[in-house]
Formats: sequence, structure tokens, C-alpha cells
Amino acid sequence: MELDTGVTAWMLTSASLVLLMTPGLALFYGGMVRGKSVLNMMMMSFGAMAVVGVIYVLWGWSMSYATGVGPEGYSLFANPFEQFGLGGGAIMDDAGEFVGEGLPVVVDVGFQATFAIITVALVSGAIADRVKFGTWMVFAGLFATLSYFPLSHMVWGGGLLSDAGPFVFGDAAPIDFAGGTVVHINAGIAALVLALIVGKRKGFGSEPMRPHNLPFVMLGAALLWFGWFGFNAGSAYGADGAAGLAWVNTTTATAAAIIGWLVTEKLRDGSATSLGAASGVVAGLVAITPAAGDVSPVGAIFVGLIAGALSAFAVGLKFKFGYDDSLDVVGIHLVAGLWGTLSLGFFATSTGLFYGGDFAQLGVQAVIALVAMIFAGVVTLVIGLVLKATMGWRISEEAEVSGIDLAVHSETAYETIAQGSVIKEVRS
Repeated sequence: MELDTGVTAWMLTSASLVLLMTPGLALFYGGMVRGKSVLNMMMMSFGAMAVVGVIYVLWGWSMSYATGVGPEGYSLFANPFEQFGLGGGAIMDDAGEFVGEGLPVVVDVGFQATFAIITVALVSGAIADRVKFGTWMVFAGLFATLSYFPLSHMVWGGGLLSDAGPFVFGDAAPIDFAGGTVVHINAGIAALVLALIVGKRKGFGSEPMRPHNLPFVMLGAALLWFGWFGFNAGSAYGADGAAGLAWVNTTTATAAAIIGWLVTEKLRDGSATSLGAASGVVAGLVAITPAAGDVSPVGAIFVGLIAGALSAFAVGLKFKFGYDDSLDVVGIHLVAGLWGTLSLGFFATSTGLFYGGDFAQLGVQAVIALVAMIFAGVVTLVIGLVLKATMGWRISEEAEVSGIDLAVHSETAYETIAQGSVIKEVRS
């Protein structure tokens, strides 16, 4: 097979766009926390890049896409040693191995690594302001290894949740174009479990914890939207009409989600906010991720519009149920990820209910979403409890009050915060 330079260039570009999403997420999350926590919040994203970027090459690719452990179509993960370290360099051989039509395997390694990185980084928003950086770094490696790599194998590597698995009914097979289950349901349920294990921030529900820099939030959302074209259009694995459809659907659904969020916010609270617009961007991007290649642009409007409204409502549930999901990872990524996955049962142009299909596709999508939730939830619970009993999750109450940036990293984002801490120390 000969190298296709056009496809290769497109996939390298897409991988670069997806990698940009994690610094974009750092800005998005960093702007949403208080000024005394912004550096730590951004460091959690960069920490995920560091840890996952290394272990993906060592065993992440192999666990995801090597030979599955167990019966074909039923495996939960692939053999981590089969292509450990990318097969000792075999993937980089000049003779070359190719994915699909003329794409070198090593390019796909880079593309898939960026997905793993952003998934882990997403979880950090649920536990902002209050956890040990070292514990987070260990969690990043364990969660990627025990939850992300297995789910990517199950969905995209021919495992349990793929079209080679048992959840195929007639013409209805699992659809996850770019990561509704693998990325967003996975990260969203992990965020909920960790928020419950770690506990609430001091003052949660009684003190104002407003975003300290809304321009950061909007810039981060813009970078996420830009990078998401690599995420979704890149998942077409070609510079062709399928990529074009994913691009258009990504734009359309995201725009509709902004409207859905702002209308809900205006009716409920009386104001349409910049934070709501930025959050609507992310909700729309999340929802269209599993559906980008399988719905029409008109269908994408409904996917996005409903996602924006659902997530705008869902972010308030943490106050009702008393869990401290600091930056609404559950309300956006879990809720919009679930809706996007289920929406294919209605809007998939091949087997969806609104396109002449029956309820089979909806049933398939519900099953794979449920399995992903249970798997990721149990894995995160075990990891979280083990780390709580060994390393511990929480920083001291004093450090949390004075500011995690100064206490953990010996830095502050803003000089006035450092001066305030010094004055407080002198007075005490």
C-alpha cells in the first residue's frame, strides 16, 4: 500500500488541532475558578498532557488497538505488551504499516493519543481548588490505563461495544463517531464519582465562588471549538465529504446549543450570560461528537439545541443533590454526552427513528451508554478510594483557604493575591 500524503497531512493537522484543545481547556477551566486557584487548575490539564503523552506510547496504544484479550467482539482491552513502546519501534519502520487507505499507523498513534489526553484533563474540572497535585498526576495515569484505554478498545478496537460485539440488532449497531462514550460519558461519570469521594470545597453553597476571568473562559471555549474540528472532522480519517459533513454538523450543533443554553438561562434566571454562551459551546460540541458523521445538518440543529437546554438545566442539580462538581463537568459532559449518544436513536440518517428506522438503534445506544457508565464509574470508584486511603486527595484546609496556587505551586497568577497572602501572614 502506498502512502497517501493528502490523508496523512489531514490527520497530522487534525491531531495538532486536538492537542490544542487541552491548553484551550486549561484556559476555559482556569477562568472559571477563583483567582487564587487558576494556576493549579491549568496545571492539572498540563499534567494530564505530560502523564498520558508518555504512557500512551508505552502501553496505551497497545491496550487500545492490539489484539483483544478474550473472545473476539467481547474483549474489554487489548494486550498491553503486544505493541509495548509501539512494538519496539516497528510502527515507525520505513516499510510502514498503514491504517485504511495509505495512512501510516504512527500518525494514528499521534491522533489517538490526543484523545486520551483531553479525556483525562476533562475530569479535573470536577475537583478544582482542593486536591493534591501529586495525587492527581497518579490518578491521571491510572484512569487512562484502567478506564480510557479499555473503553477505546471496546468501542473502536473491535471490543465489547463495537459493531463486532454482541450489541447489534439487525441493521442497528453501536455508533460512536468520535467519542461520546469513550471520552465524554467516561469523563463525566468519573467526574461525578471523584466529586463524591473528594468532597465539597470549603464554603460550597454558602460562599460565592464566581469565575475570576470570563474572557479566559470565552477564549478557552473558542479554542476548544477550533480544536474540535480535528476531533470530529478528523475522525472521518480522510479529507473528504465525510469530514465535511462532520465539520458542518459540529458548527451547526454548537451554534444551536448556544441558543438552547441562553434561552433556558434567560427564562430561568432573567439574564443570558457570557459564561452561559461559553458553556453552551462546550455542551454542543460534546453532544455532536458521537453523532457528527451520522446525522444531517438539520438533525444536528436539534442535537445541539436540546443539548444546550439540558445542560443549562443540569448544571444546577449539584446544588439540589449536594455534590460539588466545581466546574460542571457532570452537567455538561455527562449529560450532553448521554444525550448525544442517545440522539442517534432518533436522528441517525441510516437507522434512526425519524428516518424510517425503529427503536432498535435507540436501544443499542442506550445499552452502550449504560455499559460505559457502569464500567467507568466502577473503575474510577476503585482508583479514587485506593488513592484516598494511600496518598490522600485533599490539601489542608489552610491551604485551600489561602489559595492552592501559592500553597502547592509556590506561585500566584496575580501579584495582588501574593501581597494579600503576605499581609495576612504578617497580621496573624
